[in-house]
Amino acid sequence: MVNVLAYSADFYVKHLRLILLFSIPFLIAFIIPSVVPLPTYNDAGAIFIRTASIFVNLNVVSASVIVASVFFSLVFLSFAVVAINMLVKHGRVHTKIKKEVMDGLEKYTGSTFVVLALYAIILYIINIASFQVGHSGLFTYIAALVLAPFFFYAPSSIVIDENPIMRAMGLSARFFIKRFDYVLLWLAIAIALITAFDFIFIAATGTVLSRYAMLIFNSLFILPFLVVLQSEMYMKRFAMLKR
Repeated sequence: MVNVLAYSADFYVKHLRLILLFSIPFLIAFIIPSVVPLPTYNDAGAIFIRTASIFVNLNVVSASVIVASVFFSLVFLSFAVVAINMLVKHGRVHTKIKKEVMDGLEKYTGSTFVVLALYAIILYIINIASFQVGHSGLFTYIAALVLAPFFFYAPSSIVIDENPIMRAMGLSARFFIKRFDYVLLWLAIAIALITAFDFIFIAATGTVLSRYAMLIFNSLFILPFLVVLQSEMYMKRFAMLKR
């Protein structure tokens, strides 16, 4: 596990300029929900939607705004995830990213968008269906955990293995369970980075400004590194690349 973390950090530093360029869509994806008239709040470097407020005031217009904002956010998220995965893939096997590979960026982005949208739609349906029960948050969290294995490595599988969506989700679940230690490592790194830098920004800029500073920092630095780490973990499936 230490090996994959060290390699991810080394790759991230060496390709920081390109990664920063590919990370701009992450920032756009997080900004979109915050600039539309939705009941959102900013915390820990991310934008969250207050679902209870949505259900109370839900109508055709607000529903359309929600769907549109989620759609464009997922498009930008998908593009950024695919671009970074492509960079890791070709950097790991020491090959140049050729024109035909760049031409396939649209296909990979489309498939990744379907994966992310499917995950979001399932969780939204569960959230809405369980809202009247009064435990929508609990049911949604449980569903998110149960479905996570099918979606965690799916984008990496789509880009690295060039798998179709359903096969990518199946391989994701298998590798997720097989190397659950990687998942725990990824979660530990994510929590440690977000907690540490959130504390630093709060101490340096105050509570209000720190939320926006953390959102920018998370989009451009933390999240891209986590995608690199996730991709490097998935690449460990190939014995010839283990080192």
